[in-house]
Amino acid sequence: MKVLFNMSAITIKGLTKKFGEFTAVDDVSFSVESGELFGLLGPNGAGKSTIINMLTTLLIPTAGDAYIAGYDLRKHPEKVRNNIGVIFQDPSLDIGLTGRENLDFHAMMYNINSDERKKRIREVLDIVGLADKADILVENYSGGMKRRLEIARGLIHYPKVLFLDEPTLGLDAQTRRTIWDYIRDLNRNYGTSVILTTHYMEEADYLCDRIAIIDHGKIIVLDTPFGLKNRLQGDRVSVTIEEDIGLIAGALREKEWVRDIVQNDRMLDVVISDHETNIPDIFQTASKLGIGISSIKISKPSLEDVFIHLTGSTIREQEGSRKTAKQDRMRRRMLR
Repeated sequence: MKVLFNMSAITIKGLTKKFGEFTAVDDVSFSVESGELFGLLGPNGAGKSTIINMLTTLLIPTAGDAYIAGYDLRKHPEKVRNNIGVIFQDPSLDIGLTGRENLDFHAMMYNINSDERKKRIREVLDIVGLADKADILVENYSGGMKRRLEIARGLIHYPKVLFLDEPTLGLDAQTRRTIWDYIRDLNRNYGTSVILTTHYMEEADYLCDRIAIIDHGKIIVLDTPFGLKNRLQGDRVSVTIEEDIGLIAGALREKEWVRDIVQNDRMLDVVISDHETNIPDIFQTASKLGIGISSIKISKPSLEDVFIHLTGSTIREQEGSRKTAKQDRMRRRMLR
C-alpha cells in the first residue's frame, strides 16, 4: 500500500546557482513530500543535474535555502549526506569486486559495523533481486544488473531520500521496465522519497506522483502526470500529409479549436477540441489546399506532447543528446 505523505522530505526556497554570468538554476522553489516519487524533467542544460548536485551537497548554492529530512543544506551538509542516497547517471561501481564487496565497501564508508553491514547487504540484495548474484564479479553483470546493484548501494545506509539521475539511461526497453518496477516497489513498500530525473517520458508518467518541468533554470509547471496531460484540453490527432505540410499546418493554426500543433517530417500532431466535429474540417482544409492526407490517428495527449508544448523541444534520448549532456557537464566543471 502506498505510504501516505505526512511531511516534507525536501523543501527548497529560492534555490539559485550561477557559474560566472551564467545562471544554471534561477530562483527555484518546491517541496517533495515524505514517501513521494517526484520527477524533474527538462531539456539538456535546463538545470536538472545542477539542482540534484546542490541537493546532494556536491555544489554550494549561490542563493536560496534547502532542507532535506529536516536538515539545513548549508548548515548541516554532513547530516544531509547521511540521510540521502544517490544513483548518478554515470556508472561508478568497482567492476573488479563482487556485488557483495561493492556493497560492503560502501557500507564501511558510513561507519556501519560488521554485523549490521551483513544484515543490510542481505536486505538490499533481496530488494533488487540480486541475492543469487552477490558473489559474482561486477564485470560479469549485465547493464540492468549493474543498475540494480547501484540502487542497492544507494540504499545501504537506509536513506530517507533517494536521488536517481537518469536511472535507466542506455538500457533496453525490457530492462528499463524491470528497473521501474524495482523503483516503484521500493517507494511503496519502504516509504523512501525519490527524486528522479529522466529523458524518458513514459518513465516519468509511469513512476512519478508529481512532475516539475524545468527550462532555462526555472520551473515552468509542476503537476501530477494526469494534470499535466489534461492541460492541452483536447485529443491528439496525428495526420500524415503527402506534401506541402507547412501550408496545411499554417492553415490549421488559424482554427480556434486547434490547441497545439507540432510538425515532424510528413507528420502533423494536432491537439484539437471536440474531435468528432472538427476532424472533418481537417480533411476539408486539406482538400481546399489540394493536399492529400495518407492517414489519420486519434489518441489522448501524452506527456511528450505537453513537454513539447511547454518547452518547444522533445526530450527523446538520442546519441547526440547524450554527447551534448557530457559536453554540458564538462563545461560546468570548467566554470566551477
